[in-house]
Amino acid sequence: MHNPGDTPYQLIFCTCPDQEVAKKLAALLVENRHAACANIVPGLTSVYRWQGKIETDSECLLLIKSRADHYSAVEQIIREQHPYELPEIIAVTIGSGLDGYLRWIDEELPQQS
Repeated sequence: MHNPGDTPYQLIFCTCPDQEVAKKLAALLVENRHAACANIVPGLTSVYRWQGKIETDSECLLLIKSRADHYSAVEQIIREQHPYELPEIIAVTIGSGLDGYLRWIDEELPQQS
């Protein structure tokens, strides 16, 4: 297993209203080399309170594999392209993982300053 050290790897969660939006965001993030991979998980049901009302919606979950030095760019792309007024963007640090997989993330993403 690999410990990330100074440049922590991140798994970024983003819910999307449908697969079309999720695919568009995933493609932009991978094409612009801010994500090594993005998985689209369909079939979620989200229950939440919004503007004083309980809402229930069908959504997709985007799982974005990236690094902390790319987080600002990932957030900017999502905020600019996402149809929600307040999109879910949550990043968690990947504390450890398969060494070869984490090296692959490094190979796919240029260092950001």
